[in-house]
Amino acid sequence: MQQGIEDFLDYLAAEKGYSANTIGAYRNDLSQFREYLEGKGAEDWDQLGKDFLIPYILHLKERGYAASTVARKVASLKSLFHFLAAEARIRSDPTATLESPRTEKRLPKALSQEDVERLLAAPSQDKSPKGLRDRAILELLYATGMRVSELVSLNLEDVSLKWGNVRCLGKGSKERLIPIHDAAIYALEQYMKEGRPGLRPRSEEKALFVNQRGERLTRQGLWLIIKEYAQAVGIGSRVSPHVLRHSFATHILRGGLNLRQVQELLGHSSISTTQVYTQVTTQRLREAYDQAHPRA
Repeated sequence: MQQGIEDFLDYLAAEKGYSANTIGAYRNDLSQFREYLEGKGAEDWDQLGKDFLIPYILHLKERGYAASTVARKVASLKSLFHFLAAEARIRSDPTATLESPRTEKRLPKALSQEDVERLLAAPSQDKSPKGLRDRAILELLYATGMRVSELVSLNLEDVSLKWGNVRCLGKGSKERLIPIHDAAIYALEQYMKEGRPGLRPRSEEKALFVNQRGERLTRQGLWLIIKEYAQAVGIGSRVSPHVLRHSFATHILRGGLNLRQVQELLGHSSISTTQVYTQVTTQRLREAYDQAHPRA
């Protein structure tokens, strides 16, 4: 059974161009399902039907997984069985009529403009290599709305201070060029001139952002940096790297950019994903109105 999973993952990488992070998520979901099946005595994909699938979904819910997580795991299974059926490795796809669990679409959390400004200013007094790096990271995240994986994957050659833009490789290896404003350009310039050399990266290191060992910064390292400054300014419980992406999208929509423009900047393949930010903006406007016009 494991071979079927490995062949499917190879297909996702070679044919679909999925990122290593996405493939890793599929591997975890499908390996969990395989272990469950082996515990039930299943030995071959072709012997599976809904009599295995429905109890597995109930098993996930009993273990306390969020509805969104269960839905993702079911989507992974449906993709796997669709692949196995297309490759004629199973006679029929048992998930063809299987409905995915319904999930409640949560609105993204966005920081206020004031909280963002406090967060961006937090490392400004630290002129050490680390402080210059951290300021550049925060400014660039909020200036571009990049995903964490996109930011830590940046190389020196991806940034053009002269033209004021950064080249980003997003999901599915799709490249996009994102303009950056003057504050981010200045922070990057200071970091690249003084901060990065002070962190002593090896001459062959191409990464834009490096840790204090001079090696490429990791996703976990970036999360800890943001957490450090968020706690320092008193907004720690409400901040994650993804919250800055949500804040960027919400604020530029409120500032007048249209959905298509925001979609391109965020690298969303579907505009329906971007549309959720219009709900955030509408919700904020309603809250502001209610505060200004309290009911008797």
